[in-house]
Amino acid sequence: MKKLLSIAATTLAMLLSTVIHPAAAQGVADGSREHPLRVLLIPADGGTESGTKADYAPVFNAISRTTGLQFDLKVGQSYGAVVEGMCNQLADIAFFGPVAYVQAHKRGCAQLLAVGVEKGESIYYAGMFTKADAPVATVKEIKGRRMAFGDVNSASSFTFQIAMLLDAGLDPVRDLAAIRLTGSHANSLAALTQGQVDVAALSFDSYEKAVELGAVDPKTIKVIAKSIPIPYPPLALNSKLPEPLKARLKDAFATVHKAPGVTPEMIRGYGGKKVDAFDTRFSEEEFNVAAEKLALLTDELKGRILKKAAER
Repeated sequence: MKKLLSIAATTLAMLLSTVIHPAAAQGVADGSREHPLRVLLIPADGGTESGTKADYAPVFNAISRTTGLQFDLKVGQSYGAVVEGMCNQLADIAFFGPVAYVQAHKRGCAQLLAVGVEKGESIYYAGMFTKADAPVATVKEIKGRRMAFGDVNSASSFTFQIAMLLDAGLDPVRDLAAIRLTGSHANSLAALTQGQVDVAALSFDSYEKAVELGAVDPKTIKVIAKSIPIPYPPLALNSKLPEPLKARLKDAFATVHKAPGVTPEMIRGYGGKKVDAFDTRFSEEEFNVAAEKLALLTDELKGRILKKAAER
């Protein structure tokens, strides 16, 4: 009997170790851990594992230097996959777009960790781009054109551009000749330069990164529209992490830009762009603008957009 009880206890311990969240099972009062924290990143630009990880690896390496914590960075297949990963306890920290963050936060599985700060602001912009010689100068003139969008859960390559079309009195499904969902900002820009679409939806940060990398000649591209300011894509914590660990991570991000041995090159954010610092006191209310634009995208409209995008 004692042997059977011992086996049962061992089996139960093994089962618990697989279902209890690692941070709860292994974290202690000061937030120390035996295993790396799992970081899941949205495929914001090219969508490649190496490219997206390279954007955020410098700052996480800096945090490791200052705290001793280790991080395992992975890239999700889509924005939605990162939301599901966080909400299904497959990630401890995630990099979201503003709309994807709103979705995860509403489900109670994510809370703000930090947003990048550049020149005192934590904002960025969505845009609509076309070829320099195209006879399109305004949003209204996109009617009858082919348009590329990124991920359907992206703020700056889908949601805000759809909102701009609606504000201009256009129905994205009825008034666009074709809709192409490319999955990323970089893919939408490539579709434009290759003549597959007439207009591309992407963020200005992604466009500027493409220019810097030589992927596009800025002389061949013009801007049709620029969105209102959007809250910077955030890093978020899994809501179920131990409170001491949350506090430790917030303190680390708030001070990493002035930590000994950390250089400005290591302080990077969305798109691998250098930022001045990270703000860990950014208000949740700042994301209301993203929530408002998301509310315009009803299930019925999204369904019609997806159906049109599937047409060939």
